[in-house]
Amino acid sequence: MCSMNTQVRVRFAPSPTGGLHIGGVRTVLFNYLFAKKHKGTFVLRIEDTDQSRFVAGAEEYIFQCLAWCGLNPDESVLKPGEYAPYRQSERKAIYWQYAQQLIAQGHAYYAFDTPEELEKMREQHKSEQNPTPQYNHSLRKHMRNSLTMSEQEVAAALTNNTPFVIRLKVPENRLLSLQDMIRGEVTFDTNLVDDKVLLKADGMPTYHLAVVVDDYLMKISHAFRGEEWLPSAPIHLLLWEYLGWQDAMPQWAHLPLILKPDGHGKLSKRDGDRLGFPVFAMNWEDPKTKELNKGFKEIGFLPEAFINMLALLGWNDGSGQELFSLDELIQQFDISRVHKGGAKFDYEKAKWFNHQYIQKLEHSALLEAVSPFVPSAFHGETKLMERVLPLIKDRLTLLSDIWEQSHFFFTNPEKIDTEAIQSKWDEAKKAFYVSLINAFEQMSTWNEAAIEATFNDVVANHAIKKGEVMLPFRIMLVGGKFGPGVFAIADLITKENCIKRIQNALQQL
Repeated sequence: MCSMNTQVRVRFAPSPTGGLHIGGVRTVLFNYLFAKKHKGTFVLRIEDTDQSRFVAGAEEYIFQCLAWCGLNPDESVLKPGEYAPYRQSERKAIYWQYAQQLIAQGHAYYAFDTPEELEKMREQHKSEQNPTPQYNHSLRKHMRNSLTMSEQEVAAALTNNTPFVIRLKVPENRLLSLQDMIRGEVTFDTNLVDDKVLLKADGMPTYHLAVVVDDYLMKISHAFRGEEWLPSAPIHLLLWEYLGWQDAMPQWAHLPLILKPDGHGKLSKRDGDRLGFPVFAMNWEDPKTKELNKGFKEIGFLPEAFINMLALLGWNDGSGQELFSLDELIQQFDISRVHKGGAKFDYEKAKWFNHQYIQKLEHSALLEAVSPFVPSAFHGETKLMERVLPLIKDRLTLLSDIWEQSHFFFTNPEKIDTEAIQSKWDEAKKAFYVSLINAFEQMSTWNEAAIEATFNDVVANHAIKKGEVMLPFRIMLVGGKFGPGVFAIADLITKENCIKRIQNALQQL
């Protein structure tokens, strides 16, 4: 679906207004995979034209997220190419020029309506059939704009610096269509489209004008964006036509939504808060409210697992394969295999991907990956952690599980689950552990095999069933019914600590 004669150039154009939702990261990913497969260029453009929503630090955050994911753009504000600037607020003069061209051609007009006049229009024309009237082909003739005013009135308003916006003059009774790479032909009736604002009163363009002008000037060949932008497509089709750029229009693909786990509606931050999982790639702290939104990185996801999981939200290669490296995704990716329907987000499946990638990780890489999740007081215990990791690796679903699964190797348990022992506790078992302490004290070689052999000898001497004393032994060493092989634990915590923990437990029983 990609002409080999076309130099592939794709773009992601986020607004620096907050955290990067996983839907945005997936849009980046599909753009990136398509570009790399076709030896093309991935452009990142900052859409900061809505200054009222601009958030300090959000632009830097976007680049940090993409760097963590390994999806770095080929051209951006950090790595300018020949189509700079890549920040829309720095391109105002360009948009003004094209807005004026559209007015001169009769395809756009000045609108001088005040907010009060717009509100009055909505109230006056509200009806059961039309509960939310829009500024369109039928209502524009009742409003204060350059289509209803004389040339002298318009000139006077402009001379007097009367605030205005520039609106697109949407034609009546036209059917517009586009060929979507995922959905096939999609048709729009212009009678259902309002006269969108192209240039705002502050001189900034809206998304509609900016995206078309920038896609043309930056020679974008393919435009992949979320399906929520489909209703805007007729505006963009008209702009490509009116500016005379139809032959240069990119091929479009509108990606399916990422849905809530129950499949009803688009996944939102509120869903993550309610159900206990992140929806942002990395931690995002709102600079105004100081509200912290957890990210996949900070709760312990590997970027490779995160990317693999996202790729399969709405796409598959048809083989049933689930685990793909980034290089494999590039090779296998085909935009025509992206589904039309939304993809339910499944957090348990996301964690499954992460577990798979943790198991595949080289020992030294895993040691480095878990380090941020180990309390700083224990960062010097690298040698011990090197020996611990192989024992608990298969128990790690998130990197942040590391301390829960390993803390007892480094520090004595704060409390032990004595209730789990007491129901079957008696003098015979107490005598067994007193003997076990004595036997351990006599051992000259301390390793897993020697510890188990000594334990078995004491079991035989006390004519007691091994199964009856194994669980209490585990609870004495780690605090509860968890952890890897108990003799491996005893080996790594050292003989002195092993004896001390048994003695401590006996005092509590």
